[in-house]
Amino acid sequence: MGISEDSFVYALSSNQAWAGYKAHQNPDFFPRLATGQSPEILWLGCSDSRCPETVILGLQPGDVFVHRNIANIISPTDINTSAVIEYAIDQLRVKHVVLCGHSACGGAAAALSDQRIGGVLDTWLTPLKAIRNANKDELMAIRDEKARIVRLAELNVEAGIKVLMANMTIQEAIRDRGLQVHSTLFDIGSGRIRDLGFGTAKGGAKRGSSATNGTDVVRGNHGMLVFRSDGASMHVQ
Repeated sequence: MGISEDSFVYALSSNQAWAGYKAHQNPDFFPRLATGQSPEILWLGCSDSRCPETVILGLQPGDVFVHRNIANIISPTDINTSAVIEYAIDQLRVKHVVLCGHSACGGAAAALSDQRIGGVLDTWLTPLKAIRNANKDELMAIRDEKARIVRLAELNVEAGIKVLMANMTIQEAIRDRGLQVHSTLFDIGSGRIRDLGFGTAKGGAKRGSSATNGTDVVRGNHGMLVFRSDGASMHVQ
């Protein structure tokens, strides 16, 4: 049966195969996972189906705490986003907050248009349209539509980082234990993540402990994500 015929049945069948393979590969994987979670990364991203954070980071279930919404908009009045941030930082005590936009973003494309989408989406995308209006001359000077969408996605991440850096929970964690805040953009066409340079690195806020010389490593079963003051890199184990 092809996935196009009945995607849900296919997904359930695929889950059974995946769970069986993981249990065979590592019999302790699921029992250990069931005892609790201790992720080091909070990922704030877009709901786009092409941006599955754990997959593109080369990590595993339990490695990343996640919040995703349309166009990865960070609003200080959104209680959903605020609750995730508070839980991840105060309860799970993550070491990294990663805000990630992406290329070919439908939300960015919609915000660049003057057409109504309808329903709640027009309200949700209002902050992104405000960013467009504030940077209209720069954006309209970009002739290539795909490049214009990417630029708006970058500006959206920059604006989101400003909101995150003003969040009291994040401010306290940066001050008290060196929480790191990262701004990134995922290029769907290449599968690679680019560091945009906003957050604790640019602001000069307190970074990792002196014992690591500003370098932090998040280890998964198949790779490790290395954070440094000049960006992040992925190493396959």
